[in-house]
Amino acid sequence: MRECAYSKADGRGAAGPPTLARRAMSEAVGTALLVAAVVGSGIMAERLSGGNTGVALLANSLATGGALVALILTFGGISGAHLNPVVSLVGGAAGELTAIAVVAYTAGQCGGAIAGVVSANIMFGEPVVAWSNHARAGWPQAFGELVATFGLVATIIGCARQRPDAVPFAVASYIVGAYWFTVSTSFANPAVTVARALTDTFTGIRPQDVPLFVAAQLTGGAAAAALFRWLLPRDQTVAVRAAG
Repeated sequence: MRECAYSKADGRGAAGPPTLARRAMSEAVGTALLVAAVVGSGIMAERLSGGNTGVALLANSLATGGALVALILTFGGISGAHLNPVVSLVGGAAGELTAIAVVAYTAGQCGGAIAGVVSANIMFGEPVVAWSNHARAGWPQAFGELVATFGLVATIIGCARQRPDAVPFAVASYIVGAYWFTVSTSFANPAVTVARALTDTFTGIRPQDVPLFVAAQLTGGAAAAALFRWLLPRDQTVAVRAAG
């Protein structure tokens, strides 16, 4: 994936570009580490914050942002470091990923997200899998996810086409901010949302709340992609970079 990816690097080396299997594995491992960071830091933050939810959320958001920068830089040159089915679907809709690649990426992301939750649960002595009882219901929460995902996809597309080297830092900064300015604390990722239903800890979400979150995320991502097709058409990208 080129324009919508977290990194513009294409991962080419002496042996040529990475195979689809390698790219899908990159997405799986990267997403697993991301979710382990989200859930693990949430558990640690809750245990150390003495019941202060604000302090716990601050620690959780900063840990997630730091992990995102590292993971995007690490896996961006292999698969683009989408780590998110919405990003891959946007790339597929734009013709930047084949349908087979979208399926492989999404499967890797979903499998990796579940592995990340399981890993975090094991590390902190929680049940390996436990359905979450953390309610995140209602249209305000769903709208928060729409806004969070819209902003995330807008950040990725806008920066990838104008300031590609800044994408890892811009994405991480946005996610840290969105933890605080959205009522849903910015899941903004269907694979992460599904996986977080499997941990009854600080970052969990009840299984019955997952479908509305995912629908909102897909809607927000599609809206951002549609807007940027008009705001920043591909034939103007080079001119914008030159002007900048």
